[in-house]
Amino acid sequence: MSFRTEKDSLGEMQVPANAYYAAQTQRAILNFPISGMRPYRAFVWSMAAIKRAAAEVNRDLGLLDAKLAAAIIQAGEEVMGGQLADQFVVDPFQAGAGTSHNMNLNEVLANRANEIMGFGLNATEKKPINPNDHVNMAQSTNDTIPTAIRLGCLWRLPDLLKAVNDLAAALEAKAAEFDDVVKSGRTHLQDAVPVRLGQEFGGYAKAIRRDGERLSRAADALRRMPIGGTATGTGLNAHPDYHKNMTRVLSRLLSQPLHESDNLFEGMQSMADAADFSAAMRTLCVTLTRVSNDIRLLSSGPTTGLDEIRLPAVQPGSSIMPGKVNPVMAEMLNMTCFHVQGNDHAVALAAQAGQLELNVMMPIIAHNLFEMMHVLIGAINAFTTKCVVGITAQREKASAWLGRNAIVVTALNPVIGYLAGAELVKEAMKRNATIREVAAARIEAGTLTKKDGSPLTLADVDAVLGDLRKLTDGGLGGPAGGG
Repeated sequence: MSFRTEKDSLGEMQVPANAYYAAQTQRAILNFPISGMRPYRAFVWSMAAIKRAAAEVNRDLGLLDAKLAAAIIQAGEEVMGGQLADQFVVDPFQAGAGTSHNMNLNEVLANRANEIMGFGLNATEKKPINPNDHVNMAQSTNDTIPTAIRLGCLWRLPDLLKAVNDLAAALEAKAAEFDDVVKSGRTHLQDAVPVRLGQEFGGYAKAIRRDGERLSRAADALRRMPIGGTATGTGLNAHPDYHKNMTRVLSRLLSQPLHESDNLFEGMQSMADAADFSAAMRTLCVTLTRVSNDIRLLSSGPTTGLDEIRLPAVQPGSSIMPGKVNPVMAEMLNMTCFHVQGNDHAVALAAQAGQLELNVMMPIIAHNLFEMMHVLIGAINAFTTKCVVGITAQREKASAWLGRNAIVVTALNPVIGYLAGAELVKEAMKRNATIREVAAARIEAGTLTKKDGSPLTLADVDAVLGDLRKLTDGGLGGPAGGG
């Protein structure tokens, strides 16, 4: 490999001759060989958007030469479009605040902008565009990184919301498809009064919808822009109109409403908005884990479990047991959610670690937020398309379990009373009989009456238990309930 010599405030560094980055990035490569990971594209895109917007704003404020601005704008748009992706090389575990990531962007954009102006990477003459003086004009790591965190999350938000809403829609479709399947409800994993399989899936769908709403509400707080606070929130070295104009230009670039900050000190000191958005993703994972666990349970067996639903067979389930098929997509979603919840905990710890005018833990906050969004989008989409849309109901199995459920006696409470119902359940469990069979025997023996002591007939019992679907619609059943 051939090298060129680059210089920063600490002196000279040897940099690969074909690299668009320069001395500060090379120092970060040498100093932080930690994980081998690279920044997510959302982090690169959002930083490039800031640099591109700043060049336009500073040009219009008369602070940056129009030719230099044009080159920086072009370079920024190229990076935003995905070019030079291999040039963003700083490990997420890096110097506090994110100076290395900021300078990686500044150096790459400066060298590409110089190239646009006719100066090669290895040009010996002085290049017109400097990464600090021009690309980073009116900026600091301390206001660009928190701004980039917000912009990157908003950039990926539509993909995450689409994944969530597509899952909710798939569950709603299953709720409609399964509305005729009357089955045993279960509480404490024990028999409970009947429900419809469609009602269960409708509950899952609504919970996912509400998580999407939570994500949108949390994301709204990310629309407050701290850009323009520069180093500590005072705005030193930035034009008085810079913050306002940057908010306007970034809003245009994202095609999303962004807002000026009402307190730049708060916007730079506090990572609470990022932590709140992270928490909304954690709550989504709580719901996803619960739903995927239910789907695993409802599909258990098939011969020795509940087997009320069947999942698509997407791959063999065992290397030793022939014919075994496992709920692999639900298991994948569980693992994803555990990982995301761990990331959220790291975000919370990092957010509370801010001190005075700066939170130096921002690089890990950024990396974890973008990773959370990235893996959730992929996992939810896969779970929806490879699992949920292909779920089928085992109607006969659901009906068979319900037929053996003694807790349907609950619907007779208004007719015979709670204690009499409890006695029927105990006898039914002891005899392995149905409630109707036990009730019929007691009616014939004259030991089962209505609550008021008047005679009870088998027709009265059948009026309540004859159509178990009616029990899933709520209300009062039987003669004492008015029908």
